[in-house]
Amino acid sequence: MSAPAGDRLRIATAADAAQLILLWGLLFDEEDTDPRMTWKKHARGWFSRMVEDPTTARLPVIEVDGVVVATAIGTLELGVPNPQCRRGRTVRLANVITVPEHRGRGYGTLLVRDVIDWARSISADRVDLSATPDGQRIYEKAGFGLTRAPRMKLVL
Repeated sequence: MSAPAGDRLRIATAADAAQLILLWGLLFDEEDTDPRMTWKKHARGWFSRMVEDPTTARLPVIEVDGVVVATAIGTLELGVPNPQCRRGRTVRLANVITVPEHRGRGYGTLLVRDVIDWARSISADRVDLSATPDGQRIYEKAGFGLTRAPRMKLVL
């Protein structure tokens, strides 16, 4: 599958920071209650470090008429090798988002496939993600399956 004519899949550049932070904000259902926008400052700093390092992060975007309308993030996580991850190299797929008016055009599928291809190219053992019910179909079509391990988190 490729992007429709006039639409372009490409890798994010430093100039995309503001557009990507706006897209990432759409991922959260809750209102942003931080008046200082601290998460956005941290996101901008993270983006500035990661956008230039193709060995540890992949940030594909879909651009339509010069505007980024969809994105995903793949980041390499290094861990202890184990039977499910023989080299200890896992890619975390996150922040797969398409603006509502551009959904249904296959952009999510293209972005997921791009991150999976990148994971293979850097010799990752697997790709992990957390799926919302809305996105689960895309991931299942790409070959992802549910695991038995429940996901837990501690917010510090």
